[in-house]
Amino acid sequence: MATEQILLYALIALIVFWIGKKFYLIKSIKQYTPADASAKVKKERNVVFLDVRTEKERKQSSIKGSHHIPVTDIKEREQELKKFKDAEIICYCQTGSRSLTAASKLKKMGYNASNLSGGMVRWNASSLR
Repeated sequence: MATEQILLYALIALIVFWIGKKFYLIKSIKQYTPADASAKVKKERNVVFLDVRTEKERKQSSIKGSHHIPVTDIKEREQELKKFKDAEIICYCQTGSRSLTAASKLKKMGYNASNLSGGMVRWNASSLR
């Protein structure tokens, strides 16, 4: 088998693994549409939004009343999350991919975490504020 073939098969295996992992996360993490998430936060006291984007992205737009911890800082800033231990944390990012990763991290840390499907792109398209 040529080196090129081995590299191609390795690349295909990595892509299949990545797609499988995303599929598993989507199935294992509760997903909310923007309308459902907005209604849930308004109706229930123990639900919060967590923006996991960068500071630069957050300055462009964010969900009013949301908290901000970039996905890369979640483990280091767990102390800030302790006040939400009994709440459902709805994570969001720009498109819903990083927030899915963040929700998975939070679940592993013992939090009740979910994901805003489609992130800020879908939120803004839904004309929610």
